[in-house]
Amino acid sequence: MRDFDLIEKFDREVEKKGVRIKDADQMKVLENVFDDQTLLALYKLVHKGKISAIGGSISTGKEANVFYGEDSEGKPIAIKIYRIQSANFNTMGEYMSGDPRFSSVRKSKKEAIFAWTKKEYSNLLRAREAGINCPEALFFDRNILLMEFCGKNEKAYPQLRQAAIEKKEGTRLYHAILADMKTLFNEANLVHADLSEFNILYDGEKHIIIDMGQAVTPEHPGAIKFLVRDLKNINRFFSRFCETRNEEEIFGDIVGEHRMQP
Repeated sequence: MRDFDLIEKFDREVEKKGVRIKDADQMKVLENVFDDQTLLALYKLVHKGKISAIGGSISTGKEANVFYGEDSEGKPIAIKIYRIQSANFNTMGEYMSGDPRFSSVRKSKKEAIFAWTKKEYSNLLRAREAGINCPEALFFDRNILLMEFCGKNEKAYPQLRQAAIEKKEGTRLYHAILADMKTLFNEANLVHADLSEFNILYDGEKHIIIDMGQAVTPEHPGAIKFLVRDLKNINRFFSRFCETRNEEEIFGDIVGEHRMQP
């Protein structure tokens, strides 16, 4: 249950620091998101001047909620909060256990979620550095990740599945996303592991790859399976726009036949 005394204290403290709660009613509805650990992390981010406004919900996923926010300069940001109480610890473990970067993570649910938040931050940095168009990772603390906001007027860009895409544009996007998968693998040393029309945004001109918490290195024991699944998802979605390439051919192009076999 949510500790209302703690939340009221948090509200008073953020108001003292000039932090605007732009959609307080909506925040109060999502009680399961704002547990003690999350409030502490939010308070620390406010205290460090990383957040100047907290707004309404952008999206609600299986493991996390994303809220609109603003940084100390009033620039739009996305505040992603992984739910400590209700996140699926077992699902996360499948992507964490074989990643050498996080092999020392303790087995408690709370510590795993904190590590998962750090993992997404790290993955976004690596992808961005490799030239992938993904949200810029700004800061993280415990189960909260601050990122670049991808949208306009406090509204996020639509997921690919919701976007109005012409057939010709769909063909171009298909080949651009395959190129990004190759770059992600060879330059960022990552497999997204959950790539689909749900985890790609479209701003009307270009695509933006999001939700990279589960992304793994090629050394992960599940990397081949995850990459093949990503390819099948992309081919399935874009089959309505163009003739898709053979999945084994794409796989070989991405990883090089000397490195892996599906």
